[in-house]
Amino acid sequence: MVEPLVLGVPLSHVPPASHAVVKEVRADGRGILSRLATLGFTPGAPLTVLQNFGRGPLIVAVRDTRIALGRGEAGTIYVIVEKNGKDSDE
Repeated sequence: MVEPLVLGVPLSHVPPASHAVVKEVRADGRGILSRLATLGFTPGAPLTVLQNFGRGPLIVAVRDTRIALGRGEAGTIYVIVEKNGKDSDE
């Protein structure tokens, strides 16, 4: 059986208190890719958006750590948002 294609949304668009899983990081340079991977933003990593006011930095909990990200950084991280404790593609 072929699994349906699941498109991610940028982390910068995810509302507070949402749970999500990192799908991919789409950054142009190796420096930003390396930095985000070191912080724990790797495919399959679960996260929770703790603060997102629509402007300014986001605060995200990933791998038992709270991390503040600029909107530009958050925009390179694509996630699958979970709904009611389950993946949104179900």
